[in-house]
Amino acid sequence: MSRSIKPAENYKEKARTAATKKATMGEDIDLTSYTRSAEEHPYQKDPSKLPRVTKNQMLSAGIMLDDPTQRTGTFIQIDNTPIHSSVKQDGVEVMPVSEAMKKYDWLGDYYWKAVPVDTDKYTASVELGQNDGYFIRTQPGTKTDFPVQACLYLSKAKLAQNVHNIIIAEENSELHIITGCTTSLGNEPGMHLGVSEFYIKKGAKITFTMIHSWNPEFAVRPRTAAIIEDNGLFLSNYVLMKPVKSLQMNPIARCNGENATARFNSILVALPESNMDVGSRVFLNGKGARTEIISRAITTGGHITARGYIEGNAPEVKGHLECRGLILDNRGTIHAIPELKGTLAGIDLYHEAAIGKIAEEEVEYLMARGLTRDEATATIVRGFLHVDIEGLPPMLNQELQRAVKVSEQDFM
Repeated sequence: MSRSIKPAENYKEKARTAATKKATMGEDIDLTSYTRSAEEHPYQKDPSKLPRVTKNQMLSAGIMLDDPTQRTGTFIQIDNTPIHSSVKQDGVEVMPVSEAMKKYDWLGDYYWKAVPVDTDKYTASVELGQNDGYFIRTQPGTKTDFPVQACLYLSKAKLAQNVHNIIIAEENSELHIITGCTTSLGNEPGMHLGVSEFYIKKGAKITFTMIHSWNPEFAVRPRTAAIIEDNGLFLSNYVLMKPVKSLQMNPIARCNGENATARFNSILVALPESNMDVGSRVFLNGKGARTEIISRAITTGGHITARGYIEGNAPEVKGHLECRGLILDNRGTIHAIPELKGTLAGIDLYHEAAIGKIAEEEVEYLMARGLTRDEATATIVRGFLHVDIEGLPPMLNQELQRAVKVSEQDFM
């Protein structure tokens, strides 16, 4: 990979130092249990010609290859090899990061800036191992007609898939992305290490919807950060309703500009043996910055730690943190950890958290109107998982609700 990086910025050296550290949050994964490299896969000019079983698995994570008319662009990476990238709209770029680094000398100024390479052993592993990822960019003033879709697919057992993504929305542009992360491995182990760096310029907007569909033996460590300038908006939606062995993620949004806004929405279902530690952190550093963090968590026997952190560092900022959990099986646990920090007067931060079970009177009410107990329970769960996301385009809202509905059939 060709990079335009200042000599003083020795990322490899920093990564080697960080690689020796033990993880400080979530389960510490032994990276030596996984291989860092995989054979290259051939480029696919027409991804609709991929095997049917592969396309179906990708579809479960929101990636449509047979009918891409509702997509502005497509990126597909299998293991550590980008196998397809295409775009249909002027002013939008979609390509592998390795290609973008060769094309643009200035891209080195964005590389490992939102997410430091030495954040932890997992970011270090991405830098030190075989890696690639997607570069998505909107030119100033461009607004995507349809979402850009990106699929990160793992097909080799015991591989640590290393992904480094860079997303830039230039001034006054709008970019909608659906990322689907999934695997063809039935119950074989694997690991996904995904670094994503978002840069939202003045007046720009990024809507990012990530759908994960793994297996019961997978370990997943996304590392995400966004830097938001004046009047910019970062809207992040995360859905995981399929089994996963171990998930730990705690994305950061830095609202550095005046009236910058960040919103995080997550829908989590922990099946038996799943262990999830998921949070969001927002730093309100610009005057009038806003944030909202909303989490819906259900356990049917797994364990969820739901974190949220808002820090107000500028005048007239506002933040709302909400975590609601539903326990459907006594073997499962939900631990909500909401945190607020204010560093000056004139800020407005608040949170609410609640964990409980389905109320029997609600079930009986619906049964009295002709539903069976299972139908009544499913109706209540469906309502619990519905999150009214402000600012989400209608098409993305439909995609999100479709993913929830499909997944709900598996765990109910």
